[in-house]
Amino acid sequence: MQVSRRQLFKICAGGMAGTTAALLGFAPTIALAETRQYKLLRSRETRNNCTYCSVGCGMLIYSQGDGAKNVTENIFHVEGDADHPVSRGSLCPKGAGVLDYIHSEGRLRYPEYRAPGSDKWQRISWDEAISRIARLMKDDRDANFVEKNENNVTVNRWLTTGMLCSSAASNETGLLDQKFTRALGMVAIDCQARLCHGPTVAALAPSFGRGAMTNNWVDIKNANVILIMGGNAAEAHPVGFKWVIEAKTKNNAKVIVVDPRFNRSAAVADIYAPIRAGSDTAFLLGMINYLITHNKIQTEYVREYTNASLLVRDDYAFSDGLFSGFDATKKSYNKDSWHYQLDEKGLAKQDKTLQDPRCVWNLLKEHVSRYTPELVERLCGTSKEDFLLISSILAETCARDKTSTILYALGWTHHTGGAQIIRCAAMIQLLLGNIGMPGGGVNALRGHSNIQGYTDLGLLSLNLPGYMPLPSEKQTNLTDYLQQITPTPLVDGQVNFWKNTPNFFVSMMKSFWGDHATAENDWGFDWLPKWDKSYDVLQQAELMTEGKLNGYIVQGFNPLAAFPDKNKSSRALSKLKYMVVIDPLVTESSNFWQNHGAMNDVQTADIQTEVFRLPSSCFAEENGSIVNSGRWLQWHFQASEPPGEALHDGKIIARLFMKLRELYQKEGGANPLPVMNMAWDYQDPLDPLPEEIAREANGKALADIHDDQGNLLAKKGQQISTFAHLKNDGSTASFCWIYAGSWTEAGNQMARRDNADPSGLGCTSGWAWCWPLNRRILYNRASVDPQGKPWDPKREIIRWDGAKWTGYDVPDYSAAAPGTGVGPFIMQQEGVGRLFATDKMADGPFPEHYEPIESPIGTNPLHPAVISNPVARIFASDLPNMGTAKDFPYVATTYSITELFRHWTKHALLNAIAQPEQFIEIGEGLAASKGIAQGDEVKVSSKRGFIVAKAVVTKRIRPLTIDGKHVDTIGIPCHWGFEGATRKGYLANTLTPSVGDANSQTPEFKAFLVNVEKV
Repeated sequence: MQVSRRQLFKICAGGMAGTTAALLGFAPTIALAETRQYKLLRSRETRNNCTYCSVGCGMLIYSQGDGAKNVTENIFHVEGDADHPVSRGSLCPKGAGVLDYIHSEGRLRYPEYRAPGSDKWQRISWDEAISRIARLMKDDRDANFVEKNENNVTVNRWLTTGMLCSSAASNETGLLDQKFTRALGMVAIDCQARLCHGPTVAALAPSFGRGAMTNNWVDIKNANVILIMGGNAAEAHPVGFKWVIEAKTKNNAKVIVVDPRFNRSAAVADIYAPIRAGSDTAFLLGMINYLITHNKIQTEYVREYTNASLLVRDDYAFSDGLFSGFDATKKSYNKDSWHYQLDEKGLAKQDKTLQDPRCVWNLLKEHVSRYTPELVERLCGTSKEDFLLISSILAETCARDKTSTILYALGWTHHTGGAQIIRCAAMIQLLLGNIGMPGGGVNALRGHSNIQGYTDLGLLSLNLPGYMPLPSEKQTNLTDYLQQITPTPLVDGQVNFWKNTPNFFVSMMKSFWGDHATAENDWGFDWLPKWDKSYDVLQQAELMTEGKLNGYIVQGFNPLAAFPDKNKSSRALSKLKYMVVIDPLVTESSNFWQNHGAMNDVQTADIQTEVFRLPSSCFAEENGSIVNSGRWLQWHFQASEPPGEALHDGKIIARLFMKLRELYQKEGGANPLPVMNMAWDYQDPLDPLPEEIAREANGKALADIHDDQGNLLAKKGQQISTFAHLKNDGSTASFCWIYAGSWTEAGNQMARRDNADPSGLGCTSGWAWCWPLNRRILYNRASVDPQGKPWDPKREIIRWDGAKWTGYDVPDYSAAAPGTGVGPFIMQQEGVGRLFATDKMADGPFPEHYEPIESPIGTNPLHPAVISNPVARIFASDLPNMGTAKDFPYVATTYSITELFRHWTKHALLNAIAQPEQFIEIGEGLAASKGIAQGDEVKVSSKRGFIVAKAVVTKRIRPLTIDGKHVDTIGIPCHWGFEGATRKGYLANTLTPSVGDANSQTPEFKAFLVNVEKV
């Protein structure tokens, strides 16, 4: 008699558990007796990286199908890559659910079209979609292209169509995005960096020379103290957070969390202190004051490696909340006075004794002296005792054998003064001597898998690849442009590596325009669009509402859910003539014209926007590279074809570009030369291969390249190995100079998988490739003293061996020997880190506390006449939408939760099950006063709109006393919307104000005013 396994369990459950099946006369089936087959047998393994946050975790993807022609592969299993140095086989809840994202019901499979005023989508062919979009784009470009401005200056710009670029697509897609948009003359382009880490570059580049995470994920383990502020790494970067835990367990590190909420990072911290959202600058300036007054600085480091000794002009001043040079009419600064005193050679004057009252050191002491522990308590709500304890612990890392690291994310960048908060952190770490050190640094934990790459590639309104600026209309020729953007040394004998800008720029232009770029036409300089103002996302939304932006290409972006003031964004999108959405998923933006009740209350028939929805591949369905937060370029491989008729982003952009070329070839039109001359010489112009694009990003020799002594560096046609070989004479081409070395004659360096760590410090130089030049810790020359000896021998990463610089990492320095006076911050004109930022920041050379635009106290105790940042970005049309504490008495702050990633994972069933329903977080005291109980439905409203969600009543959010006033905070996760596998919810950005950081125009999402009521 045969029984199944289930029947056997039933028999046992019936009271015969101690009786064998054989004694009962039953024989198990053969299936029960044989060894279970290994689930991955006959599968194909593909290496990839997680598509969500910037940890860049390694993934192994398993698919069925042998790659033969007409065989459809099917991904059926994903697991962590145990060899990956950062993730070591781990995946967080988001990564663990990635299979449900790949196979989501929300995946787009066919091109679709929504006609003006229509209430439905209709399926169309790719040819129909590409032809119609190209026609709309060409007609708009021909009608609105500006070849010369009113001053008869060649500007070659097209302002009436814009593009949002995806920060989860590969670098190779990003390169095509850049070529596509600039060939057409677009200036209104942006990527997610604008909405998250824009202030990081704006702050770190002026401070150190580069705008990136200074160290890397694994290096966190080397810290003695870890300050987590302006972020919640345990929640937003769970796998990267393992290195915080390793620092605790292996290095006995102290972990400090300062945050408005007691969050998951705080749950494992040694010290937690609450702070009012939007007051971080006051806290950090108070800490700087503490370090100075208690003499807790790395004295030799500060004297030799910072600009503390440089003298500032006599006309620089700060008074009552304003720096010298403020123009109240323009709401901007004339920054002439924010410079050094110069000698007859044009070099900055110094006083190494730090006694001169005009030296940076004494100006800094005076500036921060107002930020006493008492003032910090008054502005931040953090107790004086907590503040002093935290300051004293961090201060101990001024010792040469101790380091601290600062981890931050959107909690700092999402403020009107976000860049200046980050500047404070940079200044603290310079004072403590923690920049360049293993276990040190200011570590920006970026939010998207390739947001670092898209920033590197210059996919922002006014940027070009490699952090070069797009020319403005005031830079009328190549000579003037290069002269203005190429810095000269401010201290004698410095490396000043940006002096090589002409080499980088001309090589980029050769990659852009190929043989058409010649010395006679200034390498195609006139073909680049020239800007008159920033066309960032805030500006784009404003132009749409004014009817000045007609077309919009939205690639891997969800502006309705991501832009501030969702209702303004809805009005803006409704005024477009056409919108093209390129995405793997159904997004709220693609369906912005649909009425979803109070969640999206629009009049569909009145919206005349033509909308195209083009299905693209996801990360698992492409080859290419992405850059994690630590600047690692990691190559990943395609595991299957995208579903249905979906195409890789590069194919979509290529088809559209080639169709536009075809139209210009046939019909002519507005200035076709930049379009026709753009280098697009790929093996298949309709399907550029990621491998050939990656080689282009690296760069090659267009002629034999020799050094100054005549030695051959590279033969014509060979890949270059370093940006040091780039020339300004047209003999080299490199799309993104900082990527030079990523794909050399030795092959694809980004695909390397040697995870050996001979230093024991997490310097795995053989894994992937890291810009610049595979350097894992930026500014590592500062990890050794002026004589070239490590400050801490246990943290030796480089040293001077008596003849040359050597070590486990690539030295971030020239060949200069110790004693030559060459500073360690080689990208800076001064050769040192900046405590005083000179003219590099829009809102001051020193940070200053300003209240959020929507302040709960309505004043600024430091200077009541200047309450908020005087140069923050805010349009006149948005001013009426700013609320006051009288009507909206509570501070709100948005945040992310572990199980969901922005608006993507709500399409993945596993993640939707884990967090199915929208909620807000409210403190127990406020809830009691409002009669709100756990699970009640509440309405949260701001001056701009409202959301309805379930209340989570918690001890995690404490009320604070700010300037004598009781202030409550409400936490608002930002993940739900009216699309996806979760229960429908309201877009959290319905509540947020349309106001941006003064330097990067990144919107305020972390400190605004709301009211809350029980429904």
